[in-house]
Amino acid sequence: MRKRGIGHTIPEKQDQKRHRRNRGNRGGRPPQFDREIYRQRNIVERCFNRLKGFRSIATRYDKTATSYEAAVSLASILL
Repeated sequence: MRKRGIGHTIPEKQDQKRHRRNRGNRGGRPPQFDREIYRQRNIVERCFNRLKGFRSIATRYDKTATSYEAAVSLASILL
């Protein structure tokens, strides 16, 4: 992810932190964690989960991309 320039948005687990600390210099550098980006990501994921509550969106009943986009827009308005 670092090579591609993708930022780290999930916090590191406590056991992984402890393992990295125990390895010393060989443990590598810890990934940076931005709490604000993580909050924004959480909001987007919850929105997608609420959209999946609409059966036609979750199962992709619509044949064309245009009608699917219209269904997503309608569901977003209803939410």
